[in-house]
Amino acid sequence: MQIAFEELLVFLQDLIRIQSPSGEEDDVAHRIVGEMQRLGFDDVWIDVNGSVVGLIRGAQPGPLTLLDAHCDTVGVAPGVPWRHDPFAANLIGDRVYGRGTSDMKGALAAMIHAAAVVNRDRLKGRVAVSATVMEEVMEGVALQAIIDDIRPDYVIIGESTNFDLNIGGRGRAEIKLESIGRPAHSSSPHLGINAVHRLLPAIQAIERLDFGLDPLLGPGLMALTDIISEPYPGHSVIPSRCLVTYDRRLLAGETEESVLDELRVLSELADIHVNLAQGEHVTYTGAWMRAPKFFPAWKLAADHPLVAKALAGLRAAGLNPKLGAYRFCTNAASSAGRYGIPTIGFGPGEEARAHIVDEYITLDELRTAARGYSGIIDHVHLSSSC
Repeated sequence: MQIAFEELLVFLQDLIRIQSPSGEEDDVAHRIVGEMQRLGFDDVWIDVNGSVVGLIRGAQPGPLTLLDAHCDTVGVAPGVPWRHDPFAANLIGDRVYGRGTSDMKGALAAMIHAAAVVNRDRLKGRVAVSATVMEEVMEGVALQAIIDDIRPDYVIIGESTNFDLNIGGRGRAEIKLESIGRPAHSSSPHLGINAVHRLLPAIQAIERLDFGLDPLLGPGLMALTDIISEPYPGHSVIPSRCLVTYDRRLLAGETEESVLDELRVLSELADIHVNLAQGEHVTYTGAWMRAPKFFPAWKLAADHPLVAKALAGLRAAGLNPKLGAYRFCTNAASSAGRYGIPTIGFGPGEEARAHIVDEYITLDELRTAARGYSGIIDHVHLSSSC
């Protein structure tokens, strides 16, 4: 069977027109269920978190490959002008514009349509496609429930790779530094202890730290993202509490303990508390997702059989991929980073296109993504297994 591109395009446009910020994916999830059922998936369900899973069974025994894409998006910042309505899914020239086109409803639509046309008589094993929720706020947490349920042998992440094959990705941690001072009237600051001043040596020390460099993943990073003092507003009061948030980009092998240990030495500079932020979000189904905001980095060996099969499948589909790695964090933080499941990344568009004004995907990118996913599935499941 051939992928019906016009139907794929219509499906993508429907997905874009349904707004689905994190925690509000209900309507888009049901549209995905309907499309999977229309295309003949053997089983389709919505799990406890609200993620959609579709399963296709082959006639012969073999591995289970899960293709994953998240169905939530970031919002549209007020006051920032879009030339093209972010939820109209307008086709202008060869581009479809809209929030989520690149990150990552284009990949999701292509995955679903590519999986649907697999030859079940020749299929060795099973192929699943998941549309996960809440990825933009808790990378990989919703995917963990799906992994626990269906236990895939391989995972393919559909985040943008510009049609290269990614075999690794940096992780992410959200770290909180807190200092406690003593309030005083701002006319007599010497009678108090300014909590902001207490944190400054730690902030300066962090700027001098080296977080390592990985040949594949790039540098480890730590970026200050906000600083809050209390009370706020501080009406003639010396701040008695200061809380600083850092975004820490992780390299393979780093753990919660190792990351915190390298920062806890800062407590010697002052009375500083260092902790991981705790994520706590409710899904549209009412389920609570609670976890420390630590999402591990990951790497897969370049000579792993899954990599060889995927490269062969992409080349057979007319692509010429290079091996690379994600610089941002993806759901692979769970599949590869926590579970150790062989995971690769392949998707349309460039990383830099995520979250931008006038986000888009081209028609050729959509076609190529679907062709690429088909090629990977064929070479993993229709030839000798990994």
